[in-house]
Amino acid sequence: MNIVLSVNGVEHTIDVHPGELLRTTLRRLHYFSVKHGDETGESGADAVLFTLTPEDPRSYRLRNSGVMLAAQADGASIVTVEGLSSPRNEDLHPLQEQFAQTGAIQCGYCTPAQLLAAKDLLDRNPDPSEEQVREAIAGVLCRCTGYVKPVQAVLRAAAQMRGESLPPLEFHLINAPDAGEWPTSDEDDRDGGDRYSPPEGPAPVQTKTAVKTAPARLAAPHTAVVNKPEVKVDAIKLAKGRAVFADDVEMPGMLHGGLLTSPHAHARILSIDKRKAEALPGVHAVLTHEDVERVMYASGGQSYPQPPPYDQVSLDAKVRHVGDRVAVVAAETPELVQQALELIEVEYEVLPAVFDPAEAMQPGAPVIHDEPDAVDIHDAEHNIAVHIHVDHGDVDAALANAHFVYESEYRVPQVQQAHIEPHVVVTWWDEDDRLVIRTSTQVPFHVRRMIAPLIGLPVRRIRVVKPRIGGGFGGKQEMLIEDLAAHLTMATGRPVRFEYTREQEFTSARSRHPQVLRFRSGVDEQGKLVGMDVRVVADAGAYGTHGLTVQMVTGFRALSTYWLPAARFDCDVVYTNKPVPGAFRGYGAPQALFGLEQHMEEMALAMGADPLAFKRLNWIKVGQEMPMAVAMGEGRDGFPQTVRSSGLEECVQEGAKAIGWERRDDPAWKTDPERPWIKRGIGLAICMHGTGIAGLDMGAASLKLNDDGSFNLLIGATDLGTGSDTVLAQIAAESLGVPLEQVIVYSSDTDFTPFDTGAYASSTTYISGGAVLKAAEDVARQIIEHTAKHLIEGADPDRLWLEDGLVKSPDGQSVSLETVALHSIHQEEQHQIMATASHMSYVSPPPFAAQYAEVEVDTETGQVTAKKLVMAVDCGIAINPVTATGQVEGGMLQALGYALSENMAYDEAGRVLNTRFGDYRIYAADETPDLEAILVQTYEPSGPFGAKAIAEIPMDGVAPAIASAVFDATGVRMCEIPVTPERMWQAMTG
Repeated sequence: MNIVLSVNGVEHTIDVHPGELLRTTLRRLHYFSVKHGDETGESGADAVLFTLTPEDPRSYRLRNSGVMLAAQADGASIVTVEGLSSPRNEDLHPLQEQFAQTGAIQCGYCTPAQLLAAKDLLDRNPDPSEEQVREAIAGVLCRCTGYVKPVQAVLRAAAQMRGESLPPLEFHLINAPDAGEWPTSDEDDRDGGDRYSPPEGPAPVQTKTAVKTAPARLAAPHTAVVNKPEVKVDAIKLAKGRAVFADDVEMPGMLHGGLLTSPHAHARILSIDKRKAEALPGVHAVLTHEDVERVMYASGGQSYPQPPPYDQVSLDAKVRHVGDRVAVVAAETPELVQQALELIEVEYEVLPAVFDPAEAMQPGAPVIHDEPDAVDIHDAEHNIAVHIHVDHGDVDAALANAHFVYESEYRVPQVQQAHIEPHVVVTWWDEDDRLVIRTSTQVPFHVRRMIAPLIGLPVRRIRVVKPRIGGGFGGKQEMLIEDLAAHLTMATGRPVRFEYTREQEFTSARSRHPQVLRFRSGVDEQGKLVGMDVRVVADAGAYGTHGLTVQMVTGFRALSTYWLPAARFDCDVVYTNKPVPGAFRGYGAPQALFGLEQHMEEMALAMGADPLAFKRLNWIKVGQEMPMAVAMGEGRDGFPQTVRSSGLEECVQEGAKAIGWERRDDPAWKTDPERPWIKRGIGLAICMHGTGIAGLDMGAASLKLNDDGSFNLLIGATDLGTGSDTVLAQIAAESLGVPLEQVIVYSSDTDFTPFDTGAYASSTTYISGGAVLKAAEDVARQIIEHTAKHLIEGADPDRLWLEDGLVKSPDGQSVSLETVALHSIHQEEQHQIMATASHMSYVSPPPFAAQYAEVEVDTETGQVTAKKLVMAVDCGIAINPVTATGQVEGGMLQALGYALSENMAYDEAGRVLNTRFGDYRIYAADETPDLEAILVQTYEPSGPFGAKAIAEIPMDGVAPAIASAVFDATGVRMCEIPVTPERMWQAMTG
């Protein structure tokens, strides 16, 4: 049937199927800003401005195009983000401009819908309050930002549209001059002067170019691009809704893929009859375990060799959880895919299932992995995928001789990454008969290596392209559906688009490992820790992906945050018949620190000590080694680690000021006389994370000078919304003396960009940034050498420097980079000025943080409400304060869900009960507490421009800080999360 739509003022007549969704129709018309976040409209990513009476401009309202039939929109007028501005950047709508300026855009997947929701508000109310802005955008879920910067952007855009002048952006940023090794100034370097002490305000950062600065520049070293709030290099295209995500592509003859999943938690497939599905017109392939070669693998996107066990195949004759793979289909339309899946007849032998790790280890429990070809399962008979045992020192003797010993146990849940963009991949054969995989992944190079044996192609015939990613949080550090799409393309010879539904994200993707953690610690008479014994039982679900390494991180964080002369970690990672955990932002640390921080606080109180003083006495300090780094590594040999920078004390002090820590001792504040059933409390958690994996993570970069003095930067590093493309470009721009816009970034294409391990382990700024810095230093050296030899007569290359797009000399002469480029390419000693560099580090400098939480507890209902979260974090030098604070704000809100509301719930048959956003609640904009990020800058000598990591540490401290605040408010210790009203009420009423 034909319908007529007016979209952004352009009239379209289009033939639609009777069941076609409006979202599908708009994307067929190439309005790719309209996104698929779910099938129920609860994500809000599919929102458009819609009216059936376009003659009334005030009649436009926000509508979910993914729950409306295209036929219902016949005659409608629709506005998408593509219609907010002209193709020229200078014609941005004020909302788009402010979203870019404030850093409101992280992954950018939900940005178009947020912009439209904001426009809908401002069209009706040009001067909204913050509360009204939050209410207006609440229907558009965002997993990245914490909503702080989007709300700020809307308020600033409203003021701009009213003609008001805008104040500069502000960030809470301080320096910790006594917290490690700050760089010397250039004058000190030459003359042997004292070490440079940074002044108050944004830190002046030592420029690490290989070329000495000229004598004319004797002032303390300041930066022009690094440590500045530069606008993200991808912000404009994301604000304009450009077709940049994996699914934003159409190819001739493209088929749609779909997955048939198991309805049973544990079963053998006795037979599959696919004849009816294959006979359906428009169906081009139906594949089962009988059609795909059986190759064992581990799906976690990790470096070679993959950590064991290898316990998966693409399609199997046995299913081990509800949502496990059974068959895949490729057909002309998504509707045909669904019909074909329903026509596949499967006969199952249902087997006994086990859902509790403790039960799964017992004799006689169902054996989940009885296949003979699985590799390196620790104890398949008892369902133990991995066993870890690490000792440092004599823990038994230390505890036996301790002055005081304390033991406690904690439980943490299985939670889902809930990135708004589902897993999606498009595969096709290119003109050279090479398989191209365009996928939303954090690990494109790992995917290429891992998929090759599964599909029977050599690596040289596979190209993996990572476009923009609509959030990942570890969930896309997995080769999850790429092999299925590839098998379908190889079976049909046609392009295939394969995307998970929101339900499949919960049942067939990955999540966070649930754990039971038991701590036993001892102290001497001075309150110093003498030993700690940590025992963990982790639920691996049906497969062991990331099972070893996540739990190794749990053990390392539990036993390294405080200095220990003796430590032991013992862990069983246990198979159950539940959907599979894997990588999730924080990667084992949130589990560890929930237990550790509670344990330390309880222990202090049991001794009659002040918890903060006890922690301060014992936390690891500058100059101390981390013994467990050598003892544990991360599934392989470890390397010695010594703390060289820590602003933890300053983090504690600054966070205390921001939260109002002194109110803990004010009875008048802790109980509201007008609401006596409400109790208030404030809690604190200490956090330490890592910066890459020592001796393992590697990144590379290639940089070349263009004719006009600009640069092309090619990196394998994967930006999943963290701003890494921008941060790496800032490092290059600073080193080369040019503004950020002079660096053009290309990333994450296995054919054209250098290798990078990918976006995980908080490694990109530190590892990939180190590679960019090396390449930029090499290019700077080449530019200066060519200039000294050919363009500035008599110049000493050691006295030249790069600044403002020029090569400068102490005598006032200068040459533009454009002149250098043209001369070196076309005129004399012609050569391309370019460099490629790699970087790997045997050290992993820890970022530190103090996480504070303020709560109110309703003693009548058990409802715990977070009122304010403050994280003061030492990430070294913040290369970009906007992106850094954005990571902290968004991470805190994710972590708040872990603490208070998120949990994958199951019925007795192992079915996930909350597989939609309406049931699995992540925070909306009108539900968030006050969030404050404080950057406490130290200088990490091993990092580019003094940087350490920041992306994951915001996940680590919220849950224990909330539990601490709840105890402060009520005197009730919550040893299990999430702290739901039911759980809280039961704990209070006994």
